[in-house]
Amino acid sequence: MASHRRPKQPSRTRVTVLTATAAAAVALTAQTAQADPKPSKSEVKAKVDKLYEEAEHATEKYNGAKEKQEKLDEQIDALQDKVARGQEELNALRGSLGSVASAQYRTGGIDPSVQLFLSGDPDTYLDKASALDQLGAKQTEAIQEIQAKQRTLAQQRQEAQGKLKDLADTRKELGAKKKEVQGKLAEAQKLLNTLTAAERAALAADESRANRASSRADLGNAVPASQRAAAAFSAAQSKIGSPYVYGASGPSSFDCSGLTSWAYAQAGVSIPRTSQAQASAGTRISSQSQLQQGDLVFFYGDLHHVGFYAGNGQVLHAPKPGASVRYESINNMPYMFGVRV
Repeated sequence: MASHRRPKQPSRTRVTVLTATAAAAVALTAQTAQADPKPSKSEVKAKVDKLYEEAEHATEKYNGAKEKQEKLDEQIDALQDKVARGQEELNALRGSLGSVASAQYRTGGIDPSVQLFLSGDPDTYLDKASALDQLGAKQTEAIQEIQAKQRTLAQQRQEAQGKLKDLADTRKELGAKKKEVQGKLAEAQKLLNTLTAAERAALAADESRANRASSRADLGNAVPASQRAAAAFSAAQSKIGSPYVYGASGPSSFDCSGLTSWAYAQAGVSIPRTSQAQASAGTRISSQSQLQQGDLVFFYGDLHHVGFYAGNGQVLHAPKPGASVRYESINNMPYMFGVRV
């Protein structure tokens, strides 16, 4: 017969230990919550601005890769066109040489001395022999020309293959930079989503005030750096209020170097697409006091941001995602130098 034992009750010591453990866990959770409070609106804004700055740095790298891709596309098209034309010329040379060879084959089976013996008119024969000598010389030249054309074609094909490899690498870089930019922007949006609706509205209101203040900017008695600089600056002014979009170069949206390159293009001046390359587009100006309206101004140690000097300590630029083309103080960012195109 099976025995029925009464279940063993937990000891008082065990209950005490479990209670203490649970209390410690609750206390630890509370401490963790206190140690990791929700970031304030200003802290979120600072982090978002930092992410936007990193995204702009990646955007300029993306722009550089895109510009390189476009140049490689043009170079490859030109090389492939050269190769096609060269192949046609080579085929024509070979065809011409083949016709001469066929004619020689039909008449070249008889020894020249026998031909002279059989000829009823030695003078006519000698004239033909001289012509054949000249034909032989032309044939030799044709062969040499064919060989030279073959070497040229081989070099052009090799160069085209190298360009195609560069293009594949550049497209890979382009994709990586685009992914990096999108990642930074997504991370910034994720941070913004942690704010309350009222906090997000307050940040949006700050941006709106900055945009409105741009229309009241005091440029003083700014003197243009040149007639073309004046034309470029005027073109940029016409885009005040246009949104910042990474990789955009107008006419309805811009990133920082997209605005400057587009504006100078309206003035008939071609400058590079990226801010880093634009830094070498003219004469460098170190002192802010020497800047004139229309000069390019560069910011941050890696030169990933560029705008126009507007006058009276103001710059005209495409600032960041969520903002529009506007005037701001030159002191809002770490100034490096200016460039007079």
